[in-house]
Amino acid sequence: MSMKQAAKSMVQGIVRRLNPASSRVEDMLQPVSTVFGRERGNPIDRYYIEKFIARHANDIQGALLEVAESTYSMRHGRSVSSSDVLHVVAGAPNATIVGDLTVPASLPENRFDCFICTQTLSFLQDPAIALRTCAQMLKPGGVLILTVPGISQISQFDMSRWGDYWRFTSKSVDALAGHAFPSGSYLIETFGNVFAAKAALDGLAIEDLPDLGLLDRNDANYQVVIGLWARKTG
Repeated sequence: MSMKQAAKSMVQGIVRRLNPASSRVEDMLQPVSTVFGRERGNPIDRYYIEKFIARHANDIQGALLEVAESTYSMRHGRSVSSSDVLHVVAGAPNATIVGDLTVPASLPENRFDCFICTQTLSFLQDPAIALRTCAQMLKPGGVLILTVPGISQISQFDMSRWGDYWRFTSKSVDALAGHAFPSGSYLIETFGNVFAAKAALDGLAIEDLPDLGLLDRNDANYQVVIGLWARKTG
């Protein structure tokens, strides 16, 4: 752990001690955090996103693309020939490609071996077009590793900038993927349970939980994160 990470962790620990999670009924109208628990530690959904990406780490190789930052490309990439970062805003930090997933002509075709797209489609007005653009950018045989929110807070940061439009289910992801990857070469996985959903809505951080095993039980009725793995064929 770097000194910066250690300092951040110490501050988050202080925040958790000063603002402990409460079970009192009168406190239930107010969440513990309105920013997904980021000031307390790591958001609940990140537990599932990390697990899903790590499960498909063998596909993170060659020419890589990731949205907003290269965190997962750097952490899991193998035999990487290039690593690009996509952002919709010109001049955004770390961005090497500027374009809009809902405007296919703004982005390249058949260029990447792997595209990591986490928690992005909910902020786009037309997720169907966006997912087809994801497929467009992949080389034949390339892989998309994508996650979307199910049960979740609204992100006011994104709402005030470009919008927070959608929440998904495994069924809606399947419908979208069927059009973007008509060969059917895709897999969908859901993560979450009623405990995880409540904790995420309350803005608890992973570090607030007494036992991470509570997150591992899966109940498809309470989908906190939905993961899509898809391979472009032809």
